[in-house]
Amino acid sequence: MDKKSYKQELYALQVELVKFHKSVIGKGKKVCILFEGRDAAGKDGTIKRFREHLSPREARTVALGAPSDREKSAWYFQRFVPHLPVAGEIVFFNRSWYNRAGVERVMHFCQEHEYLKFMDEVGNFEHLLTHADLIFFKYYLDISKQEQKSRLKARKESPLKQWKVSPIDEKAQTQWQSYSEARDAMFVKTNFVFAPWYVVHCDNKKRTRINVIKHFLSHVNYPGKKEEKLIYDPSIVFEFDPLCYEKGMIAP
Repeated sequence: MDKKSYKQELYALQVELVKFHKSVIGKGKKVCILFEGRDAAGKDGTIKRFREHLSPREARTVALGAPSDREKSAWYFQRFVPHLPVAGEIVFFNRSWYNRAGVERVMHFCQEHEYLKFMDEVGNFEHLLTHADLIFFKYYLDISKQEQKSRLKARKESPLKQWKVSPIDEKAQTQWQSYSEARDAMFVKTNFVFAPWYVVHCDNKKRTRINVIKHFLSHVNYPGKKEEKLIYDPSIVFEFDPLCYEKGMIAP
């Protein structure tokens, strides 16, 4: 996708996002979109394109750091609850409670019993969210090992991206297989009918952003919606299914 086409298509989609956001504010809807994925998968950039022209008062990003000692002693989901949207808000989670199924699992930041408890409880938690009339979406940005290596190298060399560099980056490639296994276990256990996982191929940043926005908007209702602008590529964004592995649709 060349730069000109990308900008034109992104502009048209951001106009649609503004229409949707206007209906969210006007009708008091609650919207929660979470983005998961490996390091350098493009979560920051994708969320930025979603939020770029939305009201900063009613659209916000939640990216929580490591929990405090007090938070560690609380119910695991407790520190996320205050950040959930109220009427008229759109909240983007840049990583979420699924940290426990990913980086915490791989890096041994949690105990085995804590991980198992999370996997047992997360379905009930998300069931409550959807029954509270939240518009709730879960996206996993799936990057290839080679593309991640390239992006992590560029991140390390860029003076403008030093804030993104962390000790965990060093483990991203060496622990690749462990992260794959944790991701696969997460998909199998937490892909619910009421809250499915949508997998996104993200090696091409432009196509990722365009297709995720299209996918999201095609699944929500709002006045003035232009369906013809929201036809996404199902080979880039698709609902998780175990058959995806056989078809080679998920990075090994």
